[in-house]
Amino acid sequence: MITFGYKNKFNGPIRALTALAIGIVMVVSKTNALELAVKIIAAFLLASGIVSLIVGYRNKANGTMGLMGVNGTVDIVIAIALFMFPGFVAGLLIYFIAFILIIFGAFQLVSLLSIRGAAGLGLGSFIMPVLVLGCGLFLVGKPAFVGEAIGVIAGASLIVYGASELLSSWRMKNVIDKYESNNNVDEQ
Repeated sequence: MITFGYKNKFNGPIRALTALAIGIVMVVSKTNALELAVKIIAAFLLASGIVSLIVGYRNKANGTMGLMGVNGTVDIVIAIALFMFPGFVAGLLIYFIAFILIIFGAFQLVSLLSIRGAAGLGLGSFIMPVLVLGCGLFLVGKPAFVGEAIGVIAGASLIVYGASELLSSWRMKNVIDKYESNNNVDEQ
């Protein structure tokens, strides 16, 4: 049974909620959705960098300032670059989102296939992961007719992935719990 990425009960839901949040922002945004997503990522990196510097400074007696200082500085420099060049990064972001959708869609398919017997999954269980994979492949091709709508399409694809990930996480958790409880009973 393949449980990589699902062993910790928080990994799947965190991936799902992150994808849902970014996808919703990209779909409802009245501005260029991809540039907005880049700016949101930059804001998170900036906040993370500042927090790292503060934590490192407060704990410098423990010797953590070096690592935390470098981490914080790198986060802040990347955040500033993202704020300065959001259009360029937005062009790359589409391919990053496509890559993530392809990898995670394929990963969900493999994971669900590995538990299909234990969970009693039917063909319908594989529709959303196939959609996620298809959305990723579509975004890689990035057809010219899509134009400005590519941000909305990427956002909608992230929403589909987020919903699919929530469902897969729930199914995987149930199978893992069942497997662990059966093995614990056998050992006692």
